[in-house]
Amino acid sequence: MRPNTLSTRSTLPPPRASCGLFGAMLAVVLALPALASTANAQSTVQSATPDTTPQANAQDYSEAERIIFMTEHLGKVQPPQTLAYRFNKHGSLEADFEDKVTLRLSPTAAGACCTGEADFLSAERRLTLPTVEDARANPVILYFLEHDVRDMNRLTKGQQNHFRKRIRMAIYQGAKVEERALEYLGRPVAARQVLIAPYADDPNRGRFEQYADKQYVFWLSDEVPGGVFGIASRMNAADAGAEPLIVEELYLEGATPPDITALAR
Repeated sequence: MRPNTLSTRSTLPPPRASCGLFGAMLAVVLALPALASTANAQSTVQSATPDTTPQANAQDYSEAERIIFMTEHLGKVQPPQTLAYRFNKHGSLEADFEDKVTLRLSPTAAGACCTGEADFLSAERRLTLPTVEDARANPVILYFLEHDVRDMNRLTKGQQNHFRKRIRMAIYQGAKVEERALEYLGRPVAARQVLIAPYADDPNRGRFEQYADKQYVFWLSDEVPGGVFGIASRMNAADAGAEPLIVEELYLEGATPPDITALAR
């Protein structure tokens, strides 16, 4: 594998061989079922390698894992193609802004879909990210999560690996999945909504209590280009009913944003 690239197949190398959240999250997502059956699952999750046996592949994955990480969101994409996403941030903690994310999808060396690379935000907010080779799931999901983990590290001074592990575990065993009717380019589309709250039961939440009531929601639909309708996170304030501390939202261009005020406590 070339430096600064990532394959999203299930044969990923161990986390130390790839960049940031990508290798760590994808490799451990595939290993979580085996880990969850042991008493020390959370303490060993970071160094795990994927279980790719037929039995493991046939079962043991949560519905949320399959929707977010194992669905071929790019299966209908005919490269080269560019997907545009709107990004906005607002809340009481920091300055609001609007920006964009551009995902460029090109054919792999074998002519299949896709190699992905992104411009994630712009100017001083621009996030440098590796190219994703042989992407099947939409890499904009991992780009959003990498941005989020780095932001949590900036706000709390906590370890990035801790936030990565909490997100992985929440997707594996704490996600709420619902069917939703959303709107894209003025027409209704069927979508699956995945909601997680990684820090709600975090034994270490006392170290960053102000930021611990944070929720993430993913909307996936095979009726929109690239399969990802949108992703959002909401960090609630301590006082019920107060303006949230931070809300970040990413939506495919043409998507009508859902109302996420229901994510408040």
